Amino acid sequence: MDDHVANTHDIHSCIKNNLENGDDGDGDSSSSRFVEHIAGSDSPPYTPLPGFAQNGEAVSNEISAPYEVPQFPIEVIEKKLAIQRQISSRVAKDIEEKRSHYEPSFVGSVHEELFKLDEHDFVPHFQRVAISGEDTSGVPLEDLQQASRLLVQALHIRERYMEMSHQSFPALTARFLRSFDDKAPHHYNHIEHEDKKTIAVNEQLSAVVGYHVTAAYVSVDHPVHAPPSTTSPWECEMPPAKGYIFAPVRGVFQVYRDQAARDADNPLPYSYPHLDTFVQDMNRLCAMIADGPMKSFCYRRLSYLSSKYQLHVLLNELRELASQKAVPHRDFYNIRKVDTHIHAASCMNQKHLLRFIKKTLKNHADEVVTCNRDGEMTLRQVFQSMNLTSYDLTVDMLDVHADRNTFHRFDKFNAKYNPIGESRLREVFLKTDNYLGGKYFARIIKEVSSDLEESKYQNAELRLSIYGKSADEWDKLAKWATTNNVYSDNVRWLIQIPRLYDIFRTNQLMENFQELLTNIFHPLFEVTNDPSTHPELHQFLQYVIGFDSVDDESKPENPLFDKDVTTPDEWNEEENPPYAYYQYYTYANVTVLNHFRREQGLNTFVLRPHCGEAGPIQHLVCGFMMAENISHGLLLRKVPVLQYLYYLTQIGIAMSPLSNNSLFLNYHRNPLPEYLARGLCVSLSTDDPLQFHFTKEPLM
Repeated sequence: MDDHVANTHDIHSCIKNNLENGDDGDGDSSSSRFVEHIAGSDSPPYTPLPGFAQNGEAVSNEISAPYEVPQFPIEVIEKKLAIQRQISSRVAKDIEEKRSHYEPSFVGSVHEELFKLDEHDFVPHFQRVAISGEDTSGVPLEDLQQASRLLVQALHIRERYMEMSHQSFPALTARFLRSFDDKAPHHYNHIEHEDKKTIAVNEQLSAVVGYHVTAAYVSVDHPVHAPPSTTSPWECEMPPAKGYIFAPVRGVFQVYRDQAARDADNPLPYSYPHLDTFVQDMNRLCAMIADGPMKSFCYRRLSYLSSKYQLHVLLNELRELASQKAVPHRDFYNIRKVDTHIHAASCMNQKHLLRFIKKTLKNHADEVVTCNRDGEMTLRQVFQSMNLTSYDLTVDMLDVHADRNTFHRFDKFNAKYNPIGESRLREVFLKTDNYLGGKYFARIIKEVSSDLEESKYQNAELRLSIYGKSADEWDKLAKWATTNNVYSDNVRWLIQIPRLYDIFRTNQLMENFQELLTNIFHPLFEVTNDPSTHPELHQFLQYVIGFDSVDDESKPENPLFDKDVTTPDEWNEEENPPYAYYQYYTYANVTVLNHFRREQGLNTFVLRPHCGEAGPIQHLVCGFMMAENISHGLLLRKVPVLQYLYYLTQIGIAMSPLSNNSLFLNYHRNPLPEYLARGLCVSLSTDDPLQFHFTKEPLM
């Protein structure tokens, strides 16, 4: 035993002396020949790394404890090879990570002083899952090539429609389209819809690297809280009249420089897709979503995205929670929250409405609120005619909350807008155009806005209705807002257009569909051409961000039509036009209007309709082509191709699980968690707090 220990000690001493004397293994000593014999048997030849043990420096043993000394030369060799592999893999990983975030062709054009960002600004410290190999799609090569071509065609269609209407298209997708196809529109500019003042961002860096870098380059004076309005919100510049002439042509308004251009039928070159182009593009997309290989490919990609998200949660959940908590002065309660889909007539909860009605009945009982065949009626008389007093009113008596009886019954749901089942109370308290000029409705909206301002971090995009029944609706709505000073820094407006032409036509309120379009869009072209013709409307429009389209999507209709469909001026039948017909003419007129307003330096509008809550899937095709964002989108769960296209283009989807639970889809079947896991751009919204929520903060 002692001889064995001594022998081992001698061998170790010999090797140690050999290394300390700087022998590289090529000498004639017995110890060096022993090293050569050991190293040359199965191990690769020893080649010292640059900077490691060149002049007799001992390399620390990272595998063993600091006080342990390697007993065999193979340990030294293995240690050096391990170090070399670590360095090589680290360099390769850094290069790959940088390539994955920005292409060299883009980075080369950036000035070095703009690129002074640490590595953690680009790459979160999360574990990543990398899929490698020649074929990772899981479908045959021919199917993959065909699906890729079809996807790119669909993306080009949406990019073209967004560009024409001055709506936003994701910069990342646009960049990849430009790199994929030289025919892509290189002149496309990323549209951002902002308020009067936005955060200053380095535009050159934004165009090169994208959102992840620009977030770090916000202006130094960016406030933590939104600055309150110090002046009247209705003060704005009143541009002079332009003297243009405009008139509808086949359902779409055209703008002419003067009467001579009008007589020569020479409108300004405001581009918009003509009806035959729209029909052709829509038919092409409908054929895509029915293509078998395309469906297989998109379904596999969506399944892959879901699985990848689950892996991310398993690998990085704790790190992500830690990184969230590391952000100073930010938690769930004080992050900015925007209710992107909420209707103004139901933005309060039922308890709030009950208190408001009781308070109004107590303090303004003798105020004249309506007029019928017998003459004027005070608020007290209205309640006496229903045999009610303030004491009798309860939440249950209001009966405005949705229940299981409204499931797939949109007619019953609409009836819930009438407190106590009385349309008179809705007319008095929840309308902008009534005998009082919407005074009570303005008060309750201001109370809701006050609650939002008190919370500081909650905002809402309220929907107000324009029906298209008469040409003075816009002026009445603008007068309601300005006269009652219905404004809040936390509120912006969308205009919802109910699809009720069939009701108006049946009641002889209009002769054809063109009258509805004229009542909606003619005042907007007038005020853009000459703000002095509608000064209050000009003031109000600066806080309007877009248009919505609302009604029961489950109504039976013919979802497809061809280029020979009846034009709006000839659509005089009592049948309601299909959803796509409404959306196309709304989109086309908004597109021309946006060109006109952008030329005058005024704010533009977006299209954000209710889409995909029920009905045929062609509604979602219309949303993909023409809408910047949509509301609901439940039917995407049944159409993998469209769902994948919505993911690629990051179309915003405002989802309302509680609303869907009472109308069309049970809560546990709602696809919101699945959409979120797959990377679709979704937001949580309330839709109608009056019908579906109980608390003061329904979004929370």
